[in-house]
Amino acid sequence: MKQRILCLALWPLFFSVQLLQQVCSNECNNNSYVINVMLMNYSDFPSTTDDLKLAVKQALKRVQNEFQMTGKATGVGYPSPDVVSSNCSSDRLLACPLILCRSYRNNDLPLLPLISVGSFGLSCDYKVNLTRLLTPARKVNDFFYHFWKESQLPFKTTIWESAYIYKRNENSEACLWYMNALEAGITHFSEKLKFKEILRTPEQLKNTVTDPNRKSNVIIMCGSPADVSMDLGTAEVDKDIVIILIDLFNFCQMETTKDTMVLRQKHELSNYDFLVGYFNAVLLFGHILKKFIFSQSPVSPLSFISESRNTTFEGVLGPVTLDEFGDIDTNLTLLYTSQTFSILLYFNTQKNETRVATAIPDFVWKNHKLPSDTPGTGPHILTIAVFTLTGIVILVLIISLLILRKYRRDNKRRWKKWSHIPPEEILPLETGETSHVSLKIDEDKRRDTTQRLRQGKYDKKVVILKDLKNSDGNFSEKQKIELNKLLQIDYYNLTKFYGTVKIDTMIFGVIEYCERGSLRDVLNDKISYPDGTFMDWEFKISVMYDIAKGMSYLHSSKTEVHGRLKSSNCVVDNRMVVKITDFGCNSILPPRKDLWTAPEHLRHADVSQKGDVYSYGIIAQEIILRRETFYTGHCQDNKEKLYRVESGKGVRPFRPDLSLETVGERHVEVYTLVKSCWEEDPEKRPDFKKIESTLAKIFSNYHGQTNESYMDTLIRRLQLYSRNLEHLVEERTELYKAERDRADRLNFMLLPRPVVKSLKETGLVEPELFEEVTIYFSDIVGFTTLCKCSTPMEVVDMLNDIYKNFDHILDHHDVYKVETIGDAYMVVSGLPKRNGNRHAVDISMMALDILSFMGSFELRHLPDLPVWIRIGIHSGPCAAGVVGIKMPRYCLFGDTVNTASRMESTGLPLRIHVSGSTINILKRTDCRFQYEVRGETTLKGRGPEITYWLTGTEDKKYNLPTPPSVENQQQLQYDLEVMINNALQKRESERSKTQELSRVASYQKSTLEYLQLVSTENSATYL
Repeated sequence: MKQRILCLALWPLFFSVQLLQQVCSNECNNNSYVINVMLMNYSDFPSTTDDLKLAVKQALKRVQNEFQMTGKATGVGYPSPDVVSSNCSSDRLLACPLILCRSYRNNDLPLLPLISVGSFGLSCDYKVNLTRLLTPARKVNDFFYHFWKESQLPFKTTIWESAYIYKRNENSEACLWYMNALEAGITHFSEKLKFKEILRTPEQLKNTVTDPNRKSNVIIMCGSPADVSMDLGTAEVDKDIVIILIDLFNFCQMETTKDTMVLRQKHELSNYDFLVGYFNAVLLFGHILKKFIFSQSPVSPLSFISESRNTTFEGVLGPVTLDEFGDIDTNLTLLYTSQTFSILLYFNTQKNETRVATAIPDFVWKNHKLPSDTPGTGPHILTIAVFTLTGIVILVLIISLLILRKYRRDNKRRWKKWSHIPPEEILPLETGETSHVSLKIDEDKRRDTTQRLRQGKYDKKVVILKDLKNSDGNFSEKQKIELNKLLQIDYYNLTKFYGTVKIDTMIFGVIEYCERGSLRDVLNDKISYPDGTFMDWEFKISVMYDIAKGMSYLHSSKTEVHGRLKSSNCVVDNRMVVKITDFGCNSILPPRKDLWTAPEHLRHADVSQKGDVYSYGIIAQEIILRRETFYTGHCQDNKEKLYRVESGKGVRPFRPDLSLETVGERHVEVYTLVKSCWEEDPEKRPDFKKIESTLAKIFSNYHGQTNESYMDTLIRRLQLYSRNLEHLVEERTELYKAERDRADRLNFMLLPRPVVKSLKETGLVEPELFEEVTIYFSDIVGFTTLCKCSTPMEVVDMLNDIYKNFDHILDHHDVYKVETIGDAYMVVSGLPKRNGNRHAVDISMMALDILSFMGSFELRHLPDLPVWIRIGIHSGPCAAGVVGIKMPRYCLFGDTVNTASRMESTGLPLRIHVSGSTINILKRTDCRFQYEVRGETTLKGRGPEITYWLTGTEDKKYNLPTPPSVENQQQLQYDLEVMINNALQKRESERSKTQELSRVASYQKSTLEYLQLVSTENSATYL
């Protein structure tokens, strides 16, 4: 193993760096490690040069012995020594090791590792290659910075923010650097001070300690206790003066000094701190060198510097700790003096922590505590000022209380008085003064509601007269106080209350009128206020913000609570500003339970501010969704909603729908705010101040993100509204056309199309003569008998079933249904539009279709009973025209009508009785109908004529029912009599179960009231 040599060289500083490099390079080439020790010749140095040399030699010997004990051979050499002085680059550069390796070059000199027993100044802080083994000024500054901040110590209860710095002219080098550091303005300590002044002569020090107008009670100086006594001399020191003496290295013996605290590195007396520093420097060199040798790592300046940071090694007096900058960390001790020095506290420079040694020190200061750093103006002056100020305050309070008491009495007397507005001051409205702004065509609910409210004019303003349900007008004292409170309220988002008036023995509240009606009506009117243009998200937030502002003001006023807040009590004026109305007067108009009422008030009738917040949450959900109040998709009944809210059963309270899953990020905050308003626990609901501030922030952020000014927003809204009006006009026009076509279709069902057109164009219809038409008549055989065994509803259902199917058949033929009278059914073809000979063909084919349908028809209440009809057809001339103004009818006149009726009455069941004129027309057409000659038939007013039975056509086969024979007719009469007897017997047996004729509410049976008839034994009940 290579031999390693430790050499001690005492180099004079005046030797050039090149010479030092040359010598040490030669040693490095022989695998030697050199420590260069630079000594200084100062008169204030506490130890002699010989002592220092001896300390270094002993340290090197100790290091050599440690190497030998581990089996590592070492050697020591001594070049010619000298004593030199230095500046900061080798400032007290004792034990300044220069570790040179083979790669050493001139430009490596700045990276030579230096170990200094000194270099106290701030200019030597944070040097890359410098290690300091005595407490630097930076650590002393840290002590003062933390001690000045302390206010929780038993003996120091105030923070200090001022100090005098006394710099003596005759100071040691250490004191010079410590005081310079305190004087510097760049340290944390100096930056914290609000006042700092430098004292440079003993005379300034004496004047300061005796001056009652001084700026601080604290004086910092460096030296010994003897220096303090010498500079103060015989000056009388004020009792609040605190002198803190920096005496870290104990250069002289302690002497008892009055009013002085001493900062020292350790309490034991020692004049060998510098010798210990030199000794520890060599030990640090050996400690680091051993690490490299044992780990067989190459030695370089940078690695040597790195090993001297954040490390602890065994010094001559115990463990020595170096921080991350290579500066020593130690425990500073603060001593105080009364008769003798005692330890007050310890300060750990590594953790910047203070540890109290004496909790109750025997200080010379008042109460055995450190005084404030700011001098007082004298206890007698302070006492006089305190008593004087106290007396003035008490006198002002007494006078204020007397004035307030008188004001309250007068105010209470005034508030207990109430007078109505004279009725003659409430004037009727002129025509058109209450017109509403709306684009609706039909009459909406809002108009109906507002028309029920009494309106008038008071002081040239339109007002609403609200019934206060108080007939005599004699209000109680509590009610008068509430009414007076309402008179005091005047806010932009609250309707103005003008007073009360007595009209026709009724008492009305006179309240400000808002033109656009309630907020509930505005939300329902999606035509005037569409979502896409008018009621956009920004406008909805504005509406909620208006309500929150009004409620915030109301809660902070003397009224304190609304009690009946709902969307119908929020009104909108002509500028779209939302105002709250119907507030207060809870003793006159007690609140009712509805969907806006908070659950705690549903259980126990009352009003509260948190209940108003719940009501606001319900209104906010109406505004956001524009749906009915308390909208939920799974519950539509309002009574059930109230029950579920009041019961509060389930894991989650029953609340309206407001889902966060489908909402955008910009709207989540609003949804969360609304949900918090209807919390089950009232204490968890926000107040209106918080709601107002939250919505104001959301609204400002929303408007800020659009980068629009107020005018830009206004113009954009006007443009959207204009485009919406154009779209609305088009939509209304389409609706008008649809309604017009619908009315036309209805008219065409009542009157012929040409007649309707003539009525629309000219307003009248001229009667017209038609040369040839064909008329159809039919009735039900035995209709009177069927009515006897049927209830009125069954008769109506029977006729409706039959004639509804007849009407469907008519749609397939060129015919016009004239009317139905009871069981008679009348149809004509050939008018009002002439169709040549087609009228007889269409009527005949229609009659065959109707007869075919009747063969398969069954009554719902008598399914086994066949229904027979008789059909008669006749052709001839006819006159037609509209008769009457109300419910006009298109009527036919002439003998042809009578003859067709006779053809029906003289026919037989399930037979089509056709006159000879109709057969003659059919023969002139291409259609080949099948018919049979009936023979002569006597017709009233015409005599005997040859008539026919129409049986079908050759082109199409009809499934016609078989006409009954005369025997079958007799059997039918018999069967009907049997059925009537059976029905009457059944009614007789159920007579005990019947009730008197009564009216049943339509909503219970889902039918009209006047059709709910209960049968009795009286056969007149049947038709």
